[in-house]
Amino acid sequence: MKKIRLGIYGYGNIAKGIERAAPKNGDVSVEAIFTRRDPSDIRTISGIKATASDDVLDHVKKIDVMILCGGSATDLPKQGPELARHFNTVDSYDNHPKISDYMKAVGEQAEAHRRTAIVSAGWDPGLFSMMKSLFSSLLPDGRNQAFWGPGVSQGHSEAIRRIDGVTGAIQYTVPSEDVMSEVRKGSVKDYTARQKHKRICYVATEKNADREKISRTIREMPNYYADYDVEINYVPLSELGRKHSRMPHGGHVFRNGETAEGERYSMEFSMNFGSNPEFTASIMIAFARAAFRLYEEKNFGAKTPLDIPLSYLSPKDAKEQVREFF
Repeated sequence: MKKIRLGIYGYGNIAKGIERAAPKNGDVSVEAIFTRRDPSDIRTISGIKATASDDVLDHVKKIDVMILCGGSATDLPKQGPELARHFNTVDSYDNHPKISDYMKAVGEQAEAHRRTAIVSAGWDPGLFSMMKSLFSSLLPDGRNQAFWGPGVSQGHSEAIRRIDGVTGAIQYTVPSEDVMSEVRKGSVKDYTARQKHKRICYVATEKNADREKISRTIREMPNYYADYDVEINYVPLSELGRKHSRMPHGGHVFRNGETAEGERYSMEFSMNFGSNPEFTASIMIAFARAAFRLYEEKNFGAKTPLDIPLSYLSPKDAKEQVREFF
């Protein structure tokens, strides 16, 4: 069986997760890893020699799907559209209010150059989006509620690390147990982001950094922190590595509603995982498989997880899936 040849663009936590997860997927192989850093400084988990990102176009015919591992704050808005000109791509873009604009920018390039790009293919957005759509379809008269954590948000942590003067940061998303309990009991109230979650940040800075300015920048950051209560703790960089190196996460999607007057129903999807980047990596590999299948069908342009037939995510063929899942 010919394996789907994967490229990894950017070498951080998600990229390392892809290296670890790829051997669990018998139909894929990691062929190349691209980095903006000096490749000679990179020691990869898989032993594959890292390649300079400037040389990525030399590999167009060697890669079936490029998995983009950059951050949503500043990396993907540039990398996504540019790489979709040359490769089939998958990313986990997670700036929720800007996904439509990002998808449009990526889609224009993918469509024009006959490529397939799947955007926002993580767990939220991604799996949570799929569950919200499914629950809403099954119970049209109702309300979805999503809760994240407690756990480390990669996108929000990355957004802090991009601030001048910051040398390291980790952000924990903590849901309100009181509000979540109300939802479990059937509440359909419209809770604000601030009511549902708190964001706790651990930040390391340069010696003479203006921490007051950094705190203000974090708290006022649109789409990431401005709508939440934020706790900021400044710690030495060594403490981040010692106490905050693990990246657990998880969350819940609820839908409460009714099919007729007085006939009330509740649905819940939940998950808990030890490593946010490694679980995200496994999801992205599944969507890379789907991207390649769509490309082979000449189904070009930008897609979200809602556009993907569920069967395309599986390494099993259609007959195997029917036998095993029905």
